[in-house]
Amino acid sequence: MDLAASASPDVVIAAEQVFDGEALHHDRTVVVRGGRIVDLTPNPPSAARLVRLPQGAILAPGFVDVQVNGGGGVLLNDDPSPAGIARIAAAHRRLGGTTALLPTLISDTRPVIRTAIQAVSSAMAAGVPGILGIHLEGPFLSPQRPGIHDPARLARFEPGDIALLTGLGGTGITLVTLAPEAVPPGTVAGLVARGARVCAGHTADEGSAIRAALDEGLSGFTHLFNAMSQLGPREAGAVGIALTDDRAFAGIIADGHHVGDVALVLARRMKGPGRLMLVTDAMSPVGDPEARATFTLFGRTIHREGSRLAGADGTLAGSMLTMAGAVRHMTARGGASLEEALTMASLTPARFLGLDAQIGRIAPSFAADLVALDRELHVLGTCVRGDCNVLDGRSASAAQRIGGG
Repeated sequence: MDLAASASPDVVIAAEQVFDGEALHHDRTVVVRGGRIVDLTPNPPSAARLVRLPQGAILAPGFVDVQVNGGGGVLLNDDPSPAGIARIAAAHRRLGGTTALLPTLISDTRPVIRTAIQAVSSAMAAGVPGILGIHLEGPFLSPQRPGIHDPARLARFEPGDIALLTGLGGTGITLVTLAPEAVPPGTVAGLVARGARVCAGHTADEGSAIRAALDEGLSGFTHLFNAMSQLGPREAGAVGIALTDDRAFAGIIADGHHVGDVALVLARRMKGPGRLMLVTDAMSPVGDPEARATFTLFGRTIHREGSRLAGADGTLAGSMLTMAGAVRHMTARGGASLEEALTMASLTPARFLGLDAQIGRIAPSFAADLVALDRELHVLGTCVRGDCNVLDGRSASAAQRIGGG
């Protein structure tokens, strides 16, 4: 059922369970008007448009993913265009309940960086749903910790690169992942001064450069535990600092391949759901019905084996994960309660991006970005700024058959 809430009458969505961003409520209705939430109430108002979710369904704030390389058969590096970005967003909205995201560019040349920034700017100007800005993961990374990034595309930081990376300006959010030891002192402060958020990632630094970057305004760590220096007996490493420094958020890929169960539990206990956020690091096969067993990334063949993507040498190459899948995995294997996992997928990344007064909650005046989930936490439907595509009276199994899981 397609419902457009941009005009009256109101859209009223009733669910047995509503998670408002912090607490779970039973038998509530959410009233949407003009793209915003106007009420969360146990007493549904009279309305011409009433959507009653299936029995056992959960209505929650839409998921926010700050690291999305691709989806729907598109990789941002290969197709840095508004149309490509729209396909990526649509795939993650349909399958993963992601209503807001940062398209993510893997390390590439400066001309490709410029093109990707312009594509995001154009996509936002055109109103492509759910695009918040851009995540530039690289190219200023450690050659010792490249992960699947092409070593030939890693670069030395040059004068003018701060202006390049922040070329989106005030149009949207810019997130930059870099290795603090790979850039001159003052780089992080310069990026932050121009409005960017900066994460440490793909770093071999054991502590000194990371701590200096935190003092300059670094505010997060990209895919915790992966492609970074580890906690040792004497050196903290990036992992140790990320887990213990309360100034920083950390993204984590909860897919069963990138991070083991014990590490997931440790990260949740150390950072808490208020500082640990779920990310997908998703690649082009997510949501692509024509996805093959292999695809090419910068000339390297990437093999898909079930839900695992890796190069021929076994190096992980992003993921097949959706945000709904990450929520399921975090509750099943990471020791998180439902409320904690939903927070890590919505309010926490919204807070990291400085958008927690706009998205990440179900409360009056917040954007009507919503996800409906069945009992097994598969996606039934979404609303983005009140433009809703939710299922009315369909079973969870039917939702999965039509690609909503």
